[in-house]
Amino acid sequence: MIRVGVAGLGYWGPNLARNFAAIPDCELDWCCDPRAEMRERWSAAFPSARFTAELDDLLADDALDAIVLATPVRSHGPLAERVLAAGKHCFVEKPLAYSVADAEHAVAAAERAGRLLMVGHLLVYHPGVQKLSEIAAAGELGEIHYIYSHRLNLGQFRTDENALWSLGAHDVSVVLHLAGEAPDVVEARGEAYMRPPVEDVVFCFLRFPSGLAAHLHLSWLDPHKTRSFTLVGSRRMATFDDMELERKVTVYDKGYQQDAGSWGEYITRSGDIWSPRIGNREPLRLECEHFLECIREGRRPRSDGEAGLRVVRVLDALQRGLDASRRSSGAVA
Repeated sequence: MIRVGVAGLGYWGPNLARNFAAIPDCELDWCCDPRAEMRERWSAAFPSARFTAELDDLLADDALDAIVLATPVRSHGPLAERVLAAGKHCFVEKPLAYSVADAEHAVAAAERAGRLLMVGHLLVYHPGVQKLSEIAAAGELGEIHYIYSHRLNLGQFRTDENALWSLGAHDVSVVLHLAGEAPDVVEARGEAYMRPPVEDVVFCFLRFPSGLAAHLHLSWLDPHKTRSFTLVGSRRMATFDDMELERKVTVYDKGYQQDAGSWGEYITRSGDIWSPRIGNREPLRLECEHFLECIREGRRPRSDGEAGLRVVRVLDALQRGLDASRRSSGAVA
């Protein structure tokens, strides 16, 4: 039995608590939030858990194996350090930290403590993204030329983080997972229409040493709810659309081929279109199970601290691009 505590009962914490409470051989032993109204709201949903306003209560419990952090982004890195220093395994929601320095400190704390650090990059555990990754890794698409993603909605405005940090962590984690390398060119531009200077729409460009390029469109000010990735390869193309109920992944046998009747000219090719079967298990359940399995078996998580650090480095570089573009346009921070 692995005993787990969840800190943070705001937007995402209750979903994590629900999943850990339902997994066999896992006991949700603590729920922590400084707000009395949140503790009261969720106490009936998790009757076997103890509720507290103080993280120190979880840190002091020697029988507690792991702590799950679903707290505000700026607290992720420092709190993860405290959890790891207390000898607990740590699951921290994305992104790992709000600065590269805090992310590096958290990774170093895990190494010193000999404890597992995992970041909640949920899409890396999505069956559809995993299928897309398998298709690309098997060479079915040929050489990947470029990737683009859309994460759009008329969504919840935030004041503590912009669209890059709130939405971009998802897409950056997937692009890095698919690329298998770090970008050497990072650019970003954004606009703050609703609550300046917090950008509610951001456009990102990444280029990798292999020549792969990626473009990300992030916005919570959009008429469409879109969560999609498109991979364009030399042989075929493929999409992942999380809004589709059945056809999450679609492969298109489309591209260019050299015209046999001419020299150096290409013609378009349009062949079959197919959708592989995708499992329908909840990605968050798969992510939580992976965390517990890694604790039991002593293996490195798919989204470990190093993976989380790589994402934070890209987000930080993109944020610096946003800051530079704002200064060059004469906008006032």
